[in-house]
Amino acid sequence: MENPLLLFPQLNISASKDKPYYKVMKSAIKEEPHKASKTGAKQKRNRLSLLLQKPEFHEGAHLGKPGNLTKAASVSPEEAVKWGESFDKLLSEKAGLDAFTKFLKTEFSEENIEFWVACEDYKKSKSAHELLPKAKTIFETFIQKDAPKEVNLDFHTKEATSQSIGQPLLSTFDAAQSTVYRLMEQDSYPRFLRSDPYLSLVRGRNPARPVLRRRSRSFTVNDFQGVRPDFTAW
Repeated sequence: MENPLLLFPQLNISASKDKPYYKVMKSAIKEEPHKASKTGAKQKRNRLSLLLQKPEFHEGAHLGKPGNLTKAASVSPEEAVKWGESFDKLLSEKAGLDAFTKFLKTEFSEENIEFWVACEDYKKSKSAHELLPKAKTIFETFIQKDAPKEVNLDFHTKEATSQSIGQPLLSTFDAAQSTVYRLMEQDSYPRFLRSDPYLSLVRGRNPARPVLRRRSRSFTVNDFQGVRPDFTAW
């Protein structure tokens, strides 16, 4: 397989200067033998998840320490308020993306934003020969059964994506990316806007250290059909 560091030079939201995210991911995968049983696969993902929580696997001190969402970015209250206008607005700004990524780490669901960023980078590929190795890396990291950072996709979306990996197009991951985007927008984003660290940014105070949340049950997009986020609480 192609070196993923060459495939995703711009993907660095969860990487340190010494150990880029995809290098850490690939080495961790190689160290873990494949296990056929569901129990073994779950233990493998849990160990890898704990490994990736260590500060040395994250980009800079401000992402390595829980709670300090945007220490290095010096986000103003006015800028933080704009993140509440829309999920698109939050992700379009680097400081907002970093803050949201840090929040997802506290909920142990950062694979969603990492997958979304990987798809954004994939769509920027400038030549056809880049697509196949990049597509395989994304598929093996985020989509295939028991992938180390497997995202929650419905059967039909996963199946359609799997069938196109052999001859990938720029649109290969569009359906999967849209599904994960909607899940974040309707589930994680409202909680981010109600979180103490975000509210502290809006009020112009230093973010307090949040309490790490255990991952709740996995949701699918069907859980949110017809549901609109309620932002009145914040």
